[in-house]
Amino acid sequence: MKIAVDAMGSDSHPQPDVEGAVWAAREHDVKIIFVGKQNIVEPELAKHDLSGLDISLVHASEVIEMKEHPAAAAKSKKDSSMVVGMRMLKKGDVDAFVSVGNSGGVLAVALLYLGRIKGVKRPALSAVFPTRKGNCFLLDVGANTDCKPMYLLQFAIMGSVYAERVLGITNPRVAIVSNGEEEGKGNTLVQETYPLLKASGLNFVGNAEGKDIAAGFADVIVTDGFTGNVVVKFAEGVAGFIFDLIKEGILSSPVTKLGGLLAQPAFMQIKKRLDYREYGGVPLLGVDGTVIMGHGRSDSLAIKNAIRAAKQAVEKGTIDAIRDVIAQSLAASSAV
Repeated sequence: MKIAVDAMGSDSHPQPDVEGAVWAAREHDVKIIFVGKQNIVEPELAKHDLSGLDISLVHASEVIEMKEHPAAAAKSKKDSSMVVGMRMLKKGDVDAFVSVGNSGGVLAVALLYLGRIKGVKRPALSAVFPTRKGNCFLLDVGANTDCKPMYLLQFAIMGSVYAERVLGITNPRVAIVSNGEEEGKGNTLVQETYPLLKASGLNFVGNAEGKDIAAGFADVIVTDGFTGNVVVKFAEGVAGFIFDLIKEGILSSPVTKLGGLLAQPAFMQIKKRLDYREYGGVPLLGVDGTVIMGHGRSDSLAIKNAIRAAKQAVEKGTIDAIRDVIAQSLAASSAV
């Protein structure tokens, strides 16, 4: 399997991008094609033992920076690492593309060069969200701030495919974010989407309030990109705040320091469970190709696991499965 990696993606590129991809090549038995500036990437590659690994580099003279306007950069920077990598995916030269660069840039480039899967109204950004019962798959988290009921229905369909095939969740439970658990609660979008989900054939379990997300009420939770992005960013902020409070409390006296030392193994387990690096990357669902995105602050562990996610998505035939269920959904709706 060939996976193209945006070597210019992370905030600290190319060090973590290269190190993580080399690690993935060795651990997950994949062929890695780096895409980026040759004069920057080659010296970093020279620091690693590449014996026995199938690793190559395709030169791309430009980079879509974090602060650039995504759509404008996607059109103007035709030799950027994202565009070159996405073109390789479109032509079938690689099986997947992984980038932890400008997320808006990845979305814009994917739409411009890959296009949407036939029948998909809008692609969705997703996030793996830790819960009391494991994880849930939340989408959209930023691609579409304004949505229509059909968009959310398709998010649920695509999310269910990914949850079942890649995350290994049989018959995943689906819910929609709302301000009340009862049917009929929520804004107009939620109220109009609810009956579509109920009649979809998915394992729809109803509305999910904010507290239900972390409680593990559902395996796939859909919402518009504005709400989803707020949920994710708020959760990240709260988690950081709580860890800071715990740290301050532990360091406040000799007695609490001793207690903290004794509890350190438990704290490390919790930290690992909440660590985004363990998931590495998440898919951009709805575009016609396997695209995995990650945090700009990703380190080598996150990069390695993002490549693992790409490999799993390809091996499980995620794109073909989404293509099939979307076609079936459209056929069923047109027959009514």
